[in-house]
Amino acid sequence: MENSIIIKNIRAVDAKTDRITDVFIEDGKIAKVGENLHCGAYEVIDGTDLVLMPSLFDMHVHFRDPGLTHKENILTGCSSALAGGVTGVVTMPNTKPPCDNPETIEYIINRAKDTGVDVYPCGCITGGMSGNGLCDYEALKNAGCICISDDGRPVENAEMMRKALEMSKDNGLLVISHCEDLSIIDGGIMNKGEISEKLGVKGMDRASEDYITAREIILAQSTDARIHIAHVSTEGSVEIIRCAKNHGAKVTCETAPHYFLLTDELLLKRDADYRMNPPLRTKADVRAVIDGIKDGTIDCIITDHAPHTAEEKADFEKAPNGVVGLETSFSATLTGLYHTGEVPLKKIVELMCVNPRKILGLETPAIAEGKPADLIIADINKKWTVEPAKLHSRSHNTVFKGMTLTGKTLVTISKGIIRYDER
Repeated sequence: MENSIIIKNIRAVDAKTDRITDVFIEDGKIAKVGENLHCGAYEVIDGTDLVLMPSLFDMHVHFRDPGLTHKENILTGCSSALAGGVTGVVTMPNTKPPCDNPETIEYIINRAKDTGVDVYPCGCITGGMSGNGLCDYEALKNAGCICISDDGRPVENAEMMRKALEMSKDNGLLVISHCEDLSIIDGGIMNKGEISEKLGVKGMDRASEDYITAREIILAQSTDARIHIAHVSTEGSVEIIRCAKNHGAKVTCETAPHYFLLTDELLLKRDADYRMNPPLRTKADVRAVIDGIKDGTIDCIITDHAPHTAEEKADFEKAPNGVVGLETSFSATLTGLYHTGEVPLKKIVELMCVNPRKILGLETPAIAEGKPADLIIADINKKWTVEPAKLHSRSHNTVFKGMTLTGKTLVTISKGIIRYDER
């Protein structure tokens, strides 16, 4: 009884089904699903007018721990995740020290053990993310890695990236690419175009992202390896990936809510909270990203949760790139894709719950008997205004500040335990 919950009369939505039902949870698992269940439970939740979904998985976050914990740490990052309905994350390796050794990997896993969030550290492709030599992938995998990336910067040497891809076929580690050509970027701080010219600041040419996206796919095809393209933001990259998929390339990719909701016009405010890398683009790019989501070119939605302090973000031109997003991603996705009629709710489950886990080789979720009770209860019609000071993250640099979003996670259940509850 003590480890049991029954949720009554709720709309249960996963990738295959959408129905009103009761769900009984016991000992960390979904024990029964059906109408008019009469199970004794420690807690009874009335799900009328609410939605039950598998919990979200964000395969691209920065928790800044170890070494940069004035911005975020594993505990505050996990708290932020749970508030957004996320019970699984992949943490990127640009910590201090970087995740290029078993000790750092093991530290992250151990620190996250009791949080209710499954934290999977991403290891580095190159030692220290320096580009000067490949890491010991066997040691990283044995320590708990399931993927590798130098995210935060690209692997500049194409032959080094090709070798990493070639080795990934044997070690099973997914290679994630931060697609940016630093020689093209050359100090740019926002999308290169009409707005950057109006502001008189150096822009980041879209060719940087498109070129490396194409390079990575060519390298992956040459080695018959998988490649995952991080944070897709341009019309060109979407089309390159679409074409590659149509020709059988083993490529998957992700995007973030700000790339299908917002444009670089927000930079006219000269507020560094609207700066991230890749940057906000144009209306044409927003439309292309939405179309890529709808036709399956884009596989999943992530946040690229990247905390920075208010002091660091104070100077528009010198501030570091990055925005927090774990507590707004589900709401922003509902607002931008579901409530606009672009995609159905089952598709959002695929994008935010199923596909990230599938890409990483983890168990895929469903609201079915015997499955882990990693679930969220949401009011998909609840309107709320994003107030940075109320976020659970240690940093509050959200691109959605002051915006009214529609839809919100009310309860997050991890392994049968209620870990977040704002009812």
